[in-house]
Amino acid sequence: MGINVLEAAQQRVAWAFDTFQKLYVSFSGGKDSTVMLHLVADEARRRSRKFGLLFIDLEGQYQYTIKHVRAMYDTYADIIEPYWVSLPIHLRNGVSQFQPHWVCWDPDKRTDWIREPDPLSITDHGHFPFFHYAMEFEEFTPKFGRWYAGGKTCGCFVGIRADESLNRYRTIKRRKSMMENKPFTTWFGEGLFNVYPIYDWRTRDIWIYHARTGKLYNHLYDIMHKAGLSIHQMRICQPYGDDQRKGLWLFHLIEPDTWARVVARVNGANQGALYAQDSGNILGNIKISKPEGHTWESFARLLLESMPAKTREHYEDKVAVFLHWYSERGYFHGIIPDEGPLTKDAPSWKRICKALLRNDYWCKGLSFSQHKSEAYEKYRKIMKRRRSEWGLI
Repeated sequence: MGINVLEAAQQRVAWAFDTFQKLYVSFSGGKDSTVMLHLVADEARRRSRKFGLLFIDLEGQYQYTIKHVRAMYDTYADIIEPYWVSLPIHLRNGVSQFQPHWVCWDPDKRTDWIREPDPLSITDHGHFPFFHYAMEFEEFTPKFGRWYAGGKTCGCFVGIRADESLNRYRTIKRRKSMMENKPFTTWFGEGLFNVYPIYDWRTRDIWIYHARTGKLYNHLYDIMHKAGLSIHQMRICQPYGDDQRKGLWLFHLIEPDTWARVVARVNGANQGALYAQDSGNILGNIKISKPEGHTWESFARLLLESMPAKTREHYEDKVAVFLHWYSERGYFHGIIPDEGPLTKDAPSWKRICKALLRNDYWCKGLSFSQHKSEAYEKYRKIMKRRRSEWGLI
């Protein structure tokens, strides 16, 4: 195209300012969203225009990150509408079956909070008309966007890059509704669009940008580099999710005082730090095995029996739907193979065991997706009736 990725990103940001009536940045404090915020702020200053800055504070985060976020808010205070959100949001905990979710900033756990909210934080539960206690993170973000848009065309800058994962690549390449046919935009309804100005950057481009500009960045990455991580392994998001738990081992090395409070606050955090990178049955990583004398089906049932009642019922609902789906596709009464490949289109009890060992709460490995929080209790009541009808699990 005759331009580099920096010039292309600057052009996309300028186009967004020309196109949308309102704009805001979804900021995490990480390397990608930091660069994106700098680019948006540069354009805003050129135009003397303000934009919204959304940071959802998940409580159990590195102090380095919180310090960096505060520095960015202070640096751009003259051109931002600040939304530092410290509200009780429902988060996935991928390292415990006894506490498969936790609620950050839970007012009932005030004495156990990992730290106090920043003075800039929004802590009033009534601040947003759409908010309710223990709202899912994935539910809060689009509702915030539509609220902020207020009926106008609105662009939300999101710092994802296509080379990070296949899902992020698909965000750009899949068929979707776009603004003015721009593939770096995605429509989210009611005039709201996500805008991905740095989607074609590589990881090295992020650090080239910082080296050449000298702009603020999160110094947590310096510590991660000293700990031996490559630039591709560094992650700073809340570390208890199904994928993020692989980085738990680093937390107690970098910030031992914070880690002590994390262990007290989030069930299973220490176990995750010890075993999340190990292969085998402890957290279902890579290669799994069944005990001697067991089939994969009997092992799956043993795993279910070992779980707390509420967690067991949740997984049994998922497995029942999985078996029923295949019973309507040639596997009479849900009789699926015991052994089989761990691929999307191959049913087997081994695949079910993999999901259970991984503590894959939403069973994405069995092709399920996450429920919206307000629909989940209704789903559980429906499943109680259906399982009785199907006679499965």
